[in-house]
Amino acid sequence: MADQEENSIGGRLKRYARVGAAVGGLGVRFGAGRLFGMEVDKGKHAAELTAALGGLKGPLMKVAQLLSTIPDALPDEYVKELIQLQSNAPSMGWPFVKRRMAAELGPDWEKKFKQFDREAIAAASLGQVHRATGKDGALLACKLQYPNMDSAVEADLRQLRLIFAVYERYDKAVKTREVHAEITARLREELDYEREARHMRLYGHMLREEENVSVPEPVPALSTKRLLTMTWLDGVKLLTLKKAPVARRNAVATAMFRAWYVPFYYYGVIHGDPHLGNYSVRGDDGVNLMDFGCIRVFPPKFVGGVIDLYHALDRGDQALAVHAYETWGFKGLSKEMIAVLNQWAAFVYAPLMEDRPRLIQETNSGVYGREVAQKVHGDIRRLGGVTPPREFVLMDRAAIGLGSVFLHLDAKINWHRLFHELIKGFDLKALARRQAAALKKADVPAAS
Repeated sequence: MADQEENSIGGRLKRYARVGAAVGGLGVRFGAGRLFGMEVDKGKHAAELTAALGGLKGPLMKVAQLLSTIPDALPDEYVKELIQLQSNAPSMGWPFVKRRMAAELGPDWEKKFKQFDREAIAAASLGQVHRATGKDGALLACKLQYPNMDSAVEADLRQLRLIFAVYERYDKAVKTREVHAEITARLREELDYEREARHMRLYGHMLREEENVSVPEPVPALSTKRLLTMTWLDGVKLLTLKKAPVARRNAVATAMFRAWYVPFYYYGVIHGDPHLGNYSVRGDDGVNLMDFGCIRVFPPKFVGGVIDLYHALDRGDQALAVHAYETWGFKGLSKEMIAVLNQWAAFVYAPLMEDRPRLIQETNSGVYGREVAQKVHGDIRRLGGVTPPREFVLMDRAAIGLGSVFLHLDAKINWHRLFHELIKGFDLKALARRQAAALKKADVPAAS
């Protein structure tokens, strides 16, 4: 019953005591450091905090994983610890699953399936997945949310605000207000599986002509706000291809690139969670997308800003770079701050600039972008800090998350040509029309 008790009031109080002790200890050490000039052992404390977070196996763990992929959101010592967190949580036992399924589909729920596996095939921070067979013989995946996740998420988000507040006492380079707001909005959305089903239909529409990308179809009759049943997609984990021939790894990387960026450049939509558990590799080296909880719809002008910044860096056009940052929502940037932001942009855009096959990162760093991020972070702190716009958070996360995937694959591709295929003939009004039509078809709200 330990897994069932994890989200009980008593269970969560014990969990927060662990996190609170770790966070509180950090606050005390920071205060002592300022008062007495003591050095804070961030590496040691990061390990303590990660141990506390890793024991949560709930929304706050998911937030920790998200933060580990956002450059500068946390000090490097914390990132190195947080990226070790595993996404698999203890699954609910069969008696508990039966009660949850009955709550969602009624007491006769088992009669609605030809077969339903008792053991979960995957368990993560917000729910778990069971394989099943429909009455018509179709293979299905049933994503069942853990109980009381609404209150769990809200409580964990309050804990996150505390962690951010303590962090900003230590380092004021990145103002976390908008980062917290964006994480809050996206996590709340992830709890709504009816919304995720609409996102799934949206992606099915946007990627309908992509032969190397598969998207499952939701099964409305077997789905609720807390249960999402979809068609089954066969595939293997991406990391099983690490030693595959380079041609196979390049094919998978190309499919991943288009799976993420066709929706963005054609429709203004990004999948904000390139986590290794959210897709699999087909037998023909195409990819299956399987999780659509963390989706961001952007105003068309935001996409225009991404392309404008590319051209600004390519041409050395400072005025166009300023326009791009302002389009994204950065405010009051000095010339010095723009120069620093351009350092980060130059790194992210570097693979797109060179018309040749290359690795996504041609350095010895094992974490994509970490060395550049450290330098940029120091410069931003020296200049007084910056507040990243909300829209920027998931866009940056997607870019860095995908870069990490390509780093795992050791893929060598002409990224320049892949990118130019997508932006050739880019027209803001045409994107707006495509976006409006696609969102209407899938009943997905426009950008907020």
